[in-house]
Amino acid sequence: MPGELRADAQRNRVAILAAATEAFAAHGPKATTEQVAAKAGVAVGTVFRHFPTKDDLLAAIMKQSLQRLVELAAEADLFEFITAVVDEAASTRMVVEALSQQGIDIADALRGLQNATAVLLDRAQHNGTVRVDVRIDEVMALLTATAQGAQQSAWSPDLRLRTLRIVFAGLAR
Repeated sequence: MPGELRADAQRNRVAILAAATEAFAAHGPKATTEQVAAKAGVAVGTVFRHFPTKDDLLAAIMKQSLQRLVELAAEADLFEFITAVVDEAASTRMVVEALSQQGIDIADALRGLQNATAVLLDRAQHNGTVRVDVRIDEVMALLTATAQGAQQSAWSPDLRLRTLRIVFAGLAR
């Protein structure tokens, strides 16, 4: 029986995070735990059992997002990874806004992507797809700027594509 409860609790946590991501994307920082609970199909108390505060929920969404990116880095090339980071920035725009309104800085968490990016840069340079004079600090500056651009409401799929083409052309060998 305890194993079943544990699996059920894990399913609830996954459902809550997915619902919270949708709720914050749709309603921004004004999304409520009641909306999250309704989307997840759980009681509000279940949301609070997993995430005692709204800040805890927001932080968990960002942690999950960053974990997906780190996992992707293990199998992607540098260009695919940059594209995924920019896409993730666009999809979590409202979560980042909510975190910043709460005074929570995610800069440290984002720096965690630097190691994964450095490995991909080294691999791309070794394979000859990226110029050898490109440094990791330059790639991180481009990635940060492009991800911040993706978080702007005026960002469109066309602008994303054109911007990434320019970035990739500048990196390519």
